[in-house]
Amino acid sequence: MIDIGRLCVKIAGRDAGKKCVIVDILDDNFVLIDGETRRRKCNIFHIEAFDQVLAIKKGASHDEVADALKKIGVEARKTKAKAKTVKPITLRRSKLATKAPAAAIPKKEEKPKAAPAKKPAVKTEAKPKKAITKKLAEKKEA
Repeated sequence: MIDIGRLCVKIAGRDAGKKCVIVDILDDNFVLIDGETRRRKCNIFHIEAFDQVLAIKKGASHDEVADALKKIGVEARKTKAKAKTVKPITLRRSKLATKAPAAAIPKKEEKPKAAPAKKPAVKTEAKPKKAITKKLAEKKEA
């Protein structure tokens, strides 16, 4: 019942309810489908096959599948090429330093660091050490 060109309908997943055509048989459980759905690998338990078979060859392109579906009155999914996006090139600081003067290199903004919490000052009277007081006393006597 599962053969190339067989018209099917998806019964599970994002494309459920849309018609598709089997383009290739991958193994016992998976087939490659295309049509109103996205061209992708699909489990055979997620599709329901109809009696109708379209005349397409194994691995047919999306355009060939779209033409075969148009003959039976089914509109195939339109594919459009994605526009190429250009990503900006970011260089490391070390590479920037070799290519631009140091003034042109952007520096990271640093957050001001919070001052460490100071302990409250406790006033204490300094007591002179005994050895120092003895020497001072001897000098005064002399």
